[in-house]
Amino acid sequence: MPYPVERMRRLRRTPGLRRMVRETRLTLDNLIEGHFVCPGEGVRREVAAMPGCAQMSIDVLVEECKRSFDLGIPAIILFGLPARKDATGSEGTSPGGIVPRAIAAVKEAVPDLVVWADVCLCEYTDHGHCGVLRGEEVDNDATLPLLARAAVAYARAGADGVAPSDMMDGRVAAIRTALDAAGCAQTPILAYAAKFASGFYGPFRDAAESTPQFGDRRGYQMDPPNAREALREMELDLAEGADILMVKPALAYLDIIRQARDRFDVPIAAYNVSGEYSMIRAAARNGWIDEDRIILEVLTSIRRAGADLILTYFARDAARLLL
Repeated sequence: MPYPVERMRRLRRTPGLRRMVRETRLTLDNLIEGHFVCPGEGVRREVAAMPGCAQMSIDVLVEECKRSFDLGIPAIILFGLPARKDATGSEGTSPGGIVPRAIAAVKEAVPDLVVWADVCLCEYTDHGHCGVLRGEEVDNDATLPLLARAAVAYARAGADGVAPSDMMDGRVAAIRTALDAAGCAQTPILAYAAKFASGFYGPFRDAAESTPQFGDRRGYQMDPPNAREALREMELDLAEGADILMVKPALAYLDIIRQARDRFDVPIAAYNVSGEYSMIRAAARNGWIDEDRIILEVLTSIRRAGADLILTYFARDAARLLL
């Protein structure tokens, strides 16, 4: 019946009533916290473009991971900064590289913390692209064995899962085959399946020191206007062996998250990326928004769109606000 019999405000009247009929639940179990690990000891370099985030040496990272786990954050993902870079990103594929060493240290100190390892070459190459080059173009097929080698190194170091973010065609199949052959058949793959060539990545590139030295990544990351293509990418990654599908970025692509949720019966992840994070931080520092309220509103919107997992730099803020 319409008004005055039907009054939608009845169930909004008190905090208790609102809580009882809330449709979308955001919990810490939905979150993955991003961290940047770098060489050295006792290193903590704040990232100017991402207030509250830092490049950390392994010893500092371990202590931060202990704090995160104590706050109830169940998972992290690691991005590495190498001691040196070269044309093929060799430190990214080395068992002795910064990320495998960090994984081993974190798992020893906090064994129940779920550790994901980002698989890409952009942080490790001297040209800043996500694969090896042929001229000024990324050579897709020559890059696949390197990504597979990196994934195996991370899995053998103790990573609970690997997350390829490079957007090479066939990378999930190459990684799945290599993991299985290396005795790591139980290692899941969280595929950055629909990763768009977005303007929201700038602060991350400062943090990971991964800005391309020439050109851009539009030749391998997705064109932002394309939704049907995103679903094709997800179908292919799923067929190749992906266990979880990710949409990146999140806020400008909530429609893609919803379409993925409606179409695929696997966990869907979304990356609340650096630009989304930094805009909120900057606006809050200028007194333009209520930061705590916006953090929960944004993360809840990503959940409402259909994401089961959210990779976010707001994980600690959410832990404080959700307790």
